[in-house]
Amino acid sequence: MLVRWTPAEGVRDAGPTAFRIGSPVHAYGGGCYAVVDRELWCVDDRGLYRRPRDGGGDLELVDSGAVGGLVAGTGEVLGVRETDQGDELVAVECAESSRVRVLAASAGFFGTPQPGPGFLAWSSWRVDDMPWDACEVWVAAYEPGGRLTDRRRVAGGPGESAIEPRWGPDGALYFVSDRGGWWNLFRWNGQEVQAVAPLAAECAAEPWELGYSSYGFLDDGRIAVVVQEGPRHRLVLIDAEGTAEPVALPYTSMKPYVVVDGQAVALIAASPTAASQVVLVHLGAGAPRVEVVARSEPYRLISAAVSTPTELRVQVEEDRQVTALLYPPTGAASGWRAPLIVRAHPGPTASCLLRLDWQTQFFTSRGFAVVDVDYLGSTGYGRPFRQALYGRWGWDDVHDCRAVAEHLLATGQAVPGQVFIRGASAGGYTALQAVAQDGPFAAATAVSAIVDPDRWAATVPRFQRAHAHRLRGGAGRVPAGLIHRPVLLIHGTNDTVATATDVQNLAAQLTDRDQPGRLLLLDSVGHYVATSHRAREALDAELDHYRSVIGEGKQHRDDYTAANGS
Repeated sequence: MLVRWTPAEGVRDAGPTAFRIGSPVHAYGGGCYAVVDRELWCVDDRGLYRRPRDGGGDLELVDSGAVGGLVAGTGEVLGVRETDQGDELVAVECAESSRVRVLAASAGFFGTPQPGPGFLAWSSWRVDDMPWDACEVWVAAYEPGGRLTDRRRVAGGPGESAIEPRWGPDGALYFVSDRGGWWNLFRWNGQEVQAVAPLAAECAAEPWELGYSSYGFLDDGRIAVVVQEGPRHRLVLIDAEGTAEPVALPYTSMKPYVVVDGQAVALIAASPTAASQVVLVHLGAGAPRVEVVARSEPYRLISAAVSTPTELRVQVEEDRQVTALLYPPTGAASGWRAPLIVRAHPGPTASCLLRLDWQTQFFTSRGFAVVDVDYLGSTGYGRPFRQALYGRWGWDDVHDCRAVAEHLLATGQAVPGQVFIRGASAGGYTALQAVAQDGPFAAATAVSAIVDPDRWAATVPRFQRAHAHRLRGGAGRVPAGLIHRPVLLIHGTNDTVATATDVQNLAAQLTDRDQPGRLLLLDSVGHYVATSHRAREALDAELDHYRSVIGEGKQHRDDYTAANGS
């Protein structure tokens, strides 16, 4: 649902009725709507639509197919259209004809185009790359209604991810590049590229979707940037001299959807005690003032007791630590000891998020501790760390999760025989591999899991195919014959990212071997079980899974204690 906010009216429904806005471009979508001269342009999985300025009448289908990355131009809407042959940069005239013009075509991929004064900028990457590995920023001369001329590559290429180009008020082109090991902000003045403010932090998110915006320009010349350091985000202001000053805010997680209006910065932000909120941060004279525009959680949950995390650094190798967020059971006193759920995030280039997660609270409010692990390959720690899992998938991620579990067992916070691992998507693969190897895990839950990296590389949507090829080469297919701990597989029948066939085959193999495994197949559910209409059913099944193991787990607990002497 699309909503509209004004200071006078507050939040009001602005979206077309009985219409689900969302883009199928690159499988993950993004950039699903734009407003040009008070006229709404939006997409769903069937194509691009326009709505009259008065908001009345039916939506008009302008172009069918996978369209996204919409941005308002002058008298036109610009965007990305995905076809069977690759990607196209398109311009759609706002005149009555709604004529669609193809500005550029590629067998690879395009990012959201950005119109500037007499120019158009965009990012692009090859079909055998991911945008966080090798991505280029391009610019061309362009006038609305015309064509692209004098195309020039500004930055990026093999070994460099250059993303999020945006025209500044000074007429220069800004973008984010990891050429120095971290995604930092750069500026191109038409002749040379200059670093804006070198930071040992990520100034952009891994671009899974189109339309990300990690920075914006204040009217006093400063640049507002969302910066990630490990699991923690903060808002930073960069002045003309390149000095970066953090803004004191009660938020630790911010999505890459920054919008600036004058001296106000709009964010989607959260903290360990507040679920995602749309906020306006007013940065005039004096201390920043936060205005909450909309909240994601029901009001009845705002004052609910929650578990807040401790940030851990666990030594996993002689020269490397891993970061984790440990949530104790809700209301636990100091010295607590509890069953533990180790969570491997998806991606695997994603990261732990330092924000209120009601799924975490579901388990902590029922006596479990939960720990989120930023294993090798996670975003937030620089380019080398992010790429280090290539060819090592199923080994190093499992090793890091195991090291965190063993650390918490050694400190006495986790209970032997009651340590579980769960993950979704790529994290589901990690969880399954973890119970096929030696370690402390008594059971695993795998949601929307990848089972066979080779088959996944052949069936995954075009956008993620290069990622699948680079990750594989580690532990390989999940070996059903080596799984001797109870496994719960949860999967949607409509999953197009990781199809259900491999999970069904794994479940059948476990049954044939009389090994402990259960499959919960969810009809009409896609890749994102947590946001589906069957989410509570999946949580209840996971809880029952752990409780059944705890009830039957004395023998494993005794075996682990005898082997480890603790």
